[in-house]
Amino acid sequence: MHLLQAGVDISVIALWLDHESPETTHQYVEANLALKEEALSKIEEIPLQRLRFKPDDALLGFLEQL
Repeated sequence: MHLLQAGVDISVIALWLDHESPETTHQYVEANLALKEEALSKIEEIPLQRLRFKPDDALLGFLEQL
């Protein structure tokens, strides 16, 4: 999957894996994408609060001395 995402042609991947044809390799790609979609559909988005870091006066004083 990483090779395919990197732009390597599926027929080259099929040759490297010693598959009889690119269709065999394509089955693995489809299965991988289906598993990924299934896993993503099961997760819930976690609500996040975006917090901004506020340094204390001691840290600001140290940084100003640099």
